[in-house]
Amino acid sequence: MIVDMDMSLEKKWLGEERAKVAVKSLCRRNIQAEYFSTRYEALEAVLKRIPPGVTVARGDSITVDQVGVIPELNRRQQNKIIDPFRWDAEGYYIDSVEAREQMYREAFSADIFLAGTNGVTMDGKLVNVDGYGNRVAAMIFGPKKVILIVGVNKIVKDVDEALERIHQLVAPLNAKRWWLKHHEEDKADLPCVKTGRCVECVHDSRICSFTVIIDGTKASNKDRIYVALVGEELGI
Repeated sequence: MIVDMDMSLEKKWLGEERAKVAVKSLCRRNIQAEYFSTRYEALEAVLKRIPPGVTVARGDSITVDQVGVIPELNRRQQNKIIDPFRWDAEGYYIDSVEAREQMYREAFSADIFLAGTNGVTMDGKLVNVDGYGNRVAAMIFGPKKVILIVGVNKIVKDVDEALERIHQLVAPLNAKRWWLKHHEEDKADLPCVKTGRCVECVHDSRICSFTVIIDGTKASNKDRIYVALVGEELGI
């Protein structure tokens, strides 16, 4: 029986078609990219790109957690993992502020940096907005390799649409997450946390301090950034 209320197949098709275009565009910009239908296929591919013995650092990413890369690396016990985003059962940081700061800096000498991205444009640009800057800085320079895992919900038409999505959707939800789930009380007073919308604030605790657009890489460095586009809605 046909059920029009279930649009999952149509959404899956549309996401895959958009992803195909984005993958080709990324590759033209010397950014390696592949499409995977599910997070499990993406996990297998990402793990194959992380050989035994290398050091892996991670940025804050719900997508990385949803795909399950870090638990699998911990299970394998073959890699040193730099993870400043370890929390206890109540959502509090396990490591001190000083220890996390040190790990942010250690990430720049890691063999592989693992993260998500806020937006991928159809013409192959990676768009990110960061509060502290450690994530976007490592994407640009430092780690030998960068692996980004991205759900098809992050694919947008262009940079303008990416920035609009980040400021009006991603940032308010992320700021709320840091306050509600990780007890960062300074985020409670952010305008986007109070109202659910961006007002281009100059608040001391704003999480939109650094905007980075990666247009591509030099041909000599085209193997550095790898994007795994997943045919699921992942992250924010």
